[in-house]
Amino acid sequence: MNLPVIEQSQRPATGAARERTVSAARDVTLQLLNYCRMRNWAGYDPYDALNSKLFNALPFLQFRLPRLVFTQALKRSPINLRPLLLVPRTQNPKGLALFVAALLKLARTGLLSEQKNIAVELADKLLELRSEKMQHACWGYNFPWQTRITLVPRGCPNIICTTFAANALLDLYEQISQPRYLEAACSAAEFILEVLFWRQSDSLGCFSYTPLWRSAVHNANLLGAVLLCRLYSQTGERKFLEPALMAARYSAGKQYPDGAWDYGESDSPSQRWKDNFHTGYNLCALRDIARYAETSEFDRHIDLGFKFYRNHFFAEGGVPKYYHNATFPIDIHSVAQSIITLLQFKDVRPDNVELADSVLNWALSNMWDEERYFYAQKLPYFTTKIPYMRWAQAWMLLALATFLEDAALRSGNR
Repeated sequence: MNLPVIEQSQRPATGAARERTVSAARDVTLQLLNYCRMRNWAGYDPYDALNSKLFNALPFLQFRLPRLVFTQALKRSPINLRPLLLVPRTQNPKGLALFVAALLKLARTGLLSEQKNIAVELADKLLELRSEKMQHACWGYNFPWQTRITLVPRGCPNIICTTFAANALLDLYEQISQPRYLEAACSAAEFILEVLFWRQSDSLGCFSYTPLWRSAVHNANLLGAVLLCRLYSQTGERKFLEPALMAARYSAGKQYPDGAWDYGESDSPSQRWKDNFHTGYNLCALRDIARYAETSEFDRHIDLGFKFYRNHFFAEGGVPKYYHNATFPIDIHSVAQSIITLLQFKDVRPDNVELADSVLNWALSNMWDEERYFYAQKLPYFTTKIPYMRWAQAWMLLALATFLEDAALRSGNR
């Protein structure tokens, strides 16, 4: 199967070609923003099968294996069966956090002046959606999800939703200085420290994914460390710093000599794989940790990891591969995080901007629908065109906003 490539006329360049890419990004951003607003930022998710009203109606779905099969079947189906299965469109806390971050970036570019007001509305909604009956601010997914062992209830807090929400609130706090947003972010950091942190030794620790079990998932661990380092930088509270550095050292120490990371450290093969967007998370997180903590301790790991990332996760024409050793499925999440990662590392390799342009142009040609939303995945013989709100639209809006903010900085318009 030949890999999809960008036609020569689509390849990014300087001057007029670059301006066409930026202009197309502006147009798509406005259309995508309108699509999401018209749907009240709510939609379907790849993992929302157990939101189906059939979940409570069919007795066999009350058991682990049927729940796993049901979730995976719906996730892998190229046809959106959710309306037939009575899965509602809902707002996802992580999705709302991504939207807040994107809107604030768009406000800084001057693309639309009212974006900051919309960000405030979404941030307040995010505060309403925090997990119930918890001492500290924390967030979970808007659907229950079945692991190989445990059913995680809807709203059960996890480090991914919590860090994205807290960072979005910090983004807003830095714009408008409303104390409630900083207070919520600090409360989220207390949750991560008190509930999710575990020590391996006097110098190493890790943040678990959820309170339900101890785990070592690298992107989750490093995202927790970033939030604590950011709050240390913001507040001067040293209690946030050392656990964050212990966690960063844990994940840095699990990096392979070639620069790669497995998804996680479970003995199960289910975590022993290397993919595009989780690697991007790790790299951006380590770089942010270094910046907020003012340390060069992780520079070697960052440099080695980025070389692996550039050498293994892109096919010809800017196609973002999913795995280090396999292209398909080409996932919209890989597209979005590739753009964000490449632009964050543009000082490392000047051609990162060109590659980010290529990734975006490929996505606009292959994963943008005339109904004004992005597809979920492209496989060798079919495309999954389901308009996932968090997984696709929220991530791509953030990627586009990051792209436009960078373009504004490069042109001196900000």
